[in-house]
Amino acid sequence: IFPSVCNDFEADLVEFDGKKYHVHLLITYPPKVSISRLVNSLKGVLSRLIRKKKYRSIRSQLWAAALWAPSYFATSCGGAPISIIKQYIEQQNTPD
Repeated sequence: IFPSVCNDFEADLVEFDGKKYHVHLLITYPPKVSISRLVNSLKGVLSRLIRKKKYRSIRSQLWAAALWAPSYFATSCGGAPISIIKQYIEQQNTPD
């Protein structure tokens, strides 16, 4: 799902992993893309698709009836080598 949404924004999902309560995404995207629109689309599309499947195990994990918390954290790499950032994300635990 995430690669498809990124493609719609002419962005590339380089790496994805996370922990039980959050995910880490390494995305390259063009300067014309608003990071807030990209993140909101990623969260919204995934939420709609998961809700459509009606997974019972997820219902108990919702944030007051929402799949995602309303916030997110985004930062630029600022010249750090992509390989180091990718390695950090790979070392996270993949969410179930």
